[in-house]
Formats: sequence, structure tokens, C-alpha cells
Amino acid sequence: MIMNTRFLALIFCFLFTIAAFAQLTPPGLGETNTAFWSAIGVSQKLNEKNSSKTYFGAGYISGTEAEDPFNAPSIIVLNQEFYHKLNSKWQYSYALSYRRQHEYDEQFDKPEEADIRQEFRVYGRFSYTTYIGSLKWSTTVRQEVRKFFSDDFAQVENSLQLRTRLKTQLFVPLDHDSHNSFMGSAEALFAVANDHNEGWDSPEYKEVRFCLYYSYSPESMPVTFDIGYMNDLIGNGHDTADASYIAMDIIIKDPFSHS
Repeated sequence: MIMNTRFLALIFCFLFTIAAFAQLTPPGLGETNTAFWSAIGVSQKLNEKNSSKTYFGAGYISGTEAEDPFNAPSIIVLNQEFYHKLNSKWQYSYALSYRRQHEYDEQFDKPEEADIRQEFRVYGRFSYTTYIGSLKWSTTVRQEVRKFFSDDFAQVENSLQLRTRLKTQLFVPLDHDSHNSFMGSAEALFAVANDHNEGWDSPEYKEVRFCLYYSYSPESMPVTFDIGYMNDLIGNGHDTADASYIAMDIIIKDPFSHS
């Protein structure tokens, strides 16, 4: 009965995402064997140089002792980002984000409503894009300021974090009009945290994320459907944790544009 319920939940999530966005890659969900991420968003062109993307996403995790990616709810995310195109190759963006994440002990036996961590995030990024034949290659530097609170907005350990992300990604069109495409990416993350009692720690490497996505943008509909896989390697050396993510998302394109 439990397996049937989870199978139906998987089908529902697949159908839900297939009806609604595009390459809204998963956030890191900590140490877990597997995870599932689903999101829906709206991308809106404001004028020739400016655009906006808003999305809502949710994630589930298996934990370190199980393999079921729907084992426990992990996170909800609300994100708003604005983009400005400087020229054909350079672009910058800035964003605000709210995240609400469950935290579990190693046995995952704490109540779901306990140990909630809230995060408010501000970030900006610069991207450089070039073309190699029909291939599109983009490199991005992203700087984040992250502030954490408990569920009742009390102080938590390492409540302020500065994080730098370096990402390279390659877009491969599968047809002449790019209705079907693949995207592969690699991203390294570095961070320094501040504790309200102990002050700033030393900057350090945190993790690297590898993604492979398939995108479908039907000519008859103003949407893009994505399904992808992410491998998250947390830590380094002998202290490395590995997590596999299944990701689905849908982006609705320019719903407020006039014909």
C-alpha cells in the first residue's frame, strides 16, 4: 500500500511538472543518498535588455539510511531574479530568495515540524556566453549573502554566510530550432561563515555539483519542460558525501506579453 501510494505520488509529481518550467536546478539538500526536486516558474521578458524569472520549488530527500527520494520533506523555495543583458556575450542578474528547510538527525526520527531552518538569500551574478558552432557555452560567477534563522526567528549557529559559486555549462541543441536540447554543467561552491559568538571562520571549499538536463520547448506552447539529474559531491578527500537528485521543472514563458 505504501509503495502504491509513493508510486502514485511520483506519477502525480511528474504530471504536475510536465504541465508547468526549465532548468531550475536543485538546491543542495545536505547529506542524503537520493533526492527529488520539482519546480514551476514564470520567465518574463520586460524589454530588449531586461527580463525576470520567478519560481517556486520543493524538495524531498531519502536521508543517509534509505534510498527512497520521497522519504522526508526537505525544502521549499521562493525565488525572484532579474536579468540585464549588457551585450551579446555579457549578462548580470540579481535576486532575492526565501528558503524553508527541515533538519533531521541521523536516524530521521524527529517530528517534521521540528528543527526548521529559514534562510533569506541575496545574490548577484555575472555570466559570459560564447558560441562554438551551434553549441552555447556559458560561464558564471555568483556571489551570495545568506542569513539563517530558526522557525521562530531566533539566532542559529553560523547564521551569516558568504558563498561564491563558479559554474560552467554547455547547451547542445538537438534540432535546428532548439525545441529539444541537452544541458550539462559543473559548479564549485566556496563559503565563509560568521557565528554570532565566535566570529568569522576561514573560507573553504564546500561542494561541487554536476548536472545533466534534457529540455523540450514545444513550438505550439509557450513553456519549457525539463527533466534532469544532479550529482552533488559534498566535502573532499576522505570526508566526502555523494547524493543523486532527480529533478523536474516547467517554465512558463512570457505570460504577460501582448500579442
